[in-house]
Amino acid sequence: MTSNPAADAVQGITETDIANYLAATPGFFERHAALLASVQLQHPHGARAVSLQERQAEMLRDKIKGLELRIVDMIRNGQDNVAIADRLHRWTLAVMRTAATPAELPGVLLAELRHQFLIPQASLRLWGVAPEHEALEYASSVSADVKSFASSLSQPYCGVNSGFEAARWLGLSESGGIATSLALIPLVQPSANEGKPFGLLVLGSPDPTRYTAEMGTDFLTRVGEIASAGLAGLLAT
Repeated sequence: MTSNPAADAVQGITETDIANYLAATPGFFERHAALLASVQLQHPHGARAVSLQERQAEMLRDKIKGLELRIVDMIRNGQDNVAIADRLHRWTLAVMRTAATPAELPGVLLAELRHQFLIPQASLRLWGVAPEHEALEYASSVSADVKSFASSLSQPYCGVNSGFEAARWLGLSESGGIATSLALIPLVQPSANEGKPFGLLVLGSPDPTRYTAEMGTDFLTRVGEIASAGLAGLLAT
């Protein structure tokens, strides 16, 4: 049997070889415009064949649709961020307006947190408060474990309620649910005591997905800083 060198050469060419050749030879289809017009491709959403131009147009429409969805997401995220910033601003104003009456501040701070951010449950405890505040609920004694845990936090804890002592400060939400997810935020005086916590703010929800280990903590960190600045006025000097 005689060998056909030309046929053997064609059989040795792979699709990768063809793709590489076309990518490296941009003028190929200019010289073979009739071939380009005759190319037929399978439609991605059916069995019918379509021209290369039609397939390119379909791909372009899909790309535009994807970009439109991304723009919608960006607009929605921007609107959400503005709404959160507005709520944080209103909560901060409430904290500042109550700073002149320190004894009332914890109650206002918690009530406004629940109201502005639709948080089902919120509570806090402070230690080292001035003697005139020691009889109030937020100055109730806490265990050494709570203080040690607060000191160990370099950022707010978010995640499942695995039996934290702080969760017992919450009681039940208005819907009657027990907190299954928590955000635990240390209250710290950054300019004193080498950043040692003087309290713990706890936010809870019966929704197990409200606070998760994967969520960002930048916003909660800001809440903790603002709360710390206001509540520091309750401490013994």
